[in-house]
Amino acid sequence: MTQTSCSVRPASVSDTEFIAAANAKMAQETEDLALDAAVLTAGVRAALEDPAKGRYFVAELDGAAAGCLLLTTEWSDWRNAWFWWIQSVYVDPAARRRGVFRALFDTAKTSATGAEDVCGLRLYVEQDNERAMRTYEGLGMSQTHYRMYELGC
Repeated sequence: MTQTSCSVRPASVSDTEFIAAANAKMAQETEDLALDAAVLTAGVRAALEDPAKGRYFVAELDGAAAGCLLLTTEWSDWRNAWFWWIQSVYVDPAARRRGVFRALFDTAKTSATGAEDVCGLRLYVEQDNERAMRTYEGLGMSQTHYRMYELGC
């Protein structure tokens, strides 16, 4: 196997198509869910144009986009600090097991631990996605005692 170089950079509007396609693949793969392409693309573009909505990062292997991750924020009044949520994680199947997610995660972790007003990283995972759970636990994350509920509006 040839050595590859993985780098992570902040995403830009020019990454909209890649990130929207990655998010669609992730939803299909993890939840067997087909997302509306127009809504998804508009949502990705909205975050890329307004960092208050979230910050995307793109991982590249040898200069080609191979994965992405979105960071969003949640204020914790209990801690007087921010939780950063890892969302919309996707690594192209051909790039898996090659350090792409670790590079994305390490970028998020380094940014969070370097920020004085961040108290932790969180993410949610499909309850049957055992492979992802093992990956997150291997990176030092632990399952919380919370369950998630949702009400569509």
